[in-house]
Amino acid sequence: MIFGKRRAKDKKKESGNDEQTDVNEKKQTLSSGRGFHIPGLKLIDMFILKKFLGTYLFATILLLAIISMFDITEKLDAFLSAPLKETLFDYFLSFLPYFALQLSPLFTFITVIFFTTKLAANSEIIAILSSGISFNRLMRPYMIGAAVIAAFTFVLSNYAIPPTNVKRIAYTNKYVKNKSVTTGIDIQMMASPGVVMYIGRFENSNKTGFRFTLDKFNGKALTSRLSAQTVEYDSTRLYHWIAYDYMIRDFDGMKEKIRTGTKLDTVIPVEPRDFLISATDQETLTTPELDNFIDKQKKRGVANIKAFEIEKEKRYAATAAAFILTLIGLSLSAKKVKGGMGINIGIGLALSFSYILFSTVSSQFAISGMTTPFIAMEIPNVLYLVIGLVLYKRAMKF
Repeated sequence: MIFGKRRAKDKKKESGNDEQTDVNEKKQTLSSGRGFHIPGLKLIDMFILKKFLGTYLFATILLLAIISMFDITEKLDAFLSAPLKETLFDYFLSFLPYFALQLSPLFTFITVIFFTTKLAANSEIIAILSSGISFNRLMRPYMIGAAVIAAFTFVLSNYAIPPTNVKRIAYTNKYVKNKSVTTGIDIQMMASPGVVMYIGRFENSNKTGFRFTLDKFNGKALTSRLSAQTVEYDSTRLYHWIAYDYMIRDFDGMKEKIRTGTKLDTVIPVEPRDFLISATDQETLTTPELDNFIDKQKKRGVANIKAFEIEKEKRYAATAAAFILTLIGLSLSAKKVKGGMGINIGIGLALSFSYILFSTVSSQFAISGMTTPFIAMEIPNVLYLVIGLVLYKRAMKF
């Protein structure tokens, strides 16, 4: 009997120890941010950061699914005629990241509005501020979340997405609508310093040009002219051209020397993509490639490079947009309103769509020559930053 009582007492003691261990584990887990902790961040930071990034991921997946359904409906004939493998891996594997990147400002804004309005509706924002945390301190995890999104946006837009756009654009040109430029007329450009190339017409289908001339200058004096009935670009070798039925005229003061032939292999530092520029070519180049292309085309005197300069500046502007729209989103939705979540989401959608629309409109300023591409793409950021600071100042007062 005594032995049985001791066993019951020991079991009760062990049970009490297990309960105490569970409590200690729960406390430790809570204090460490549910098992994951970043040095320097407190529990409130981890809570908001997880809400932010989790909602952003969910919103991105949900909206991309809706966009994909609309895209499938629009291009159904093309998808049915194209091989399934090409549709999945060449098109959609690039299409989804591409649109996620294009609409990242919208996704960021909706995310902040959605989960912050929910926190405010549950009086959690009021509780946080009442505990002694300032509105400035509350902004910290939001800015960290915006920094994470901005970093991903920067890497994807500048380095990861452009190479995948090559297959997507090739797919749409093949099965949807061919927007590639296959013919060039009256092409004139500086091949290298002091060397000017002219092609009357160039057909990209067979890499052949007609009425070809290559003039070499020493200062302002013409020293040599190569002319040919046709010229062909050898795509197997970089910058390699073959001139047919050619004539070379060398000038030395008043003297002239003429040489003719049926075929001449020559190296000219120009390739067809340097003058056959399609509307989407800038999307296929990484930012370092864009820099090299813009610099090279400027030296050659090519004028139609505005789209490339705008694309470059747009990538940097989109990175800054994550911080600006996060600031506006928090300032709008931190206060509990009678209309609930619907009003804030409506305002958020209106502002985010207006931002995207304004960015598109402002790019036309650069195309028309009214401003530089940098100023054109930063105008929306500056304007919405001012709006964000005004809203932020008002939000700090409640």
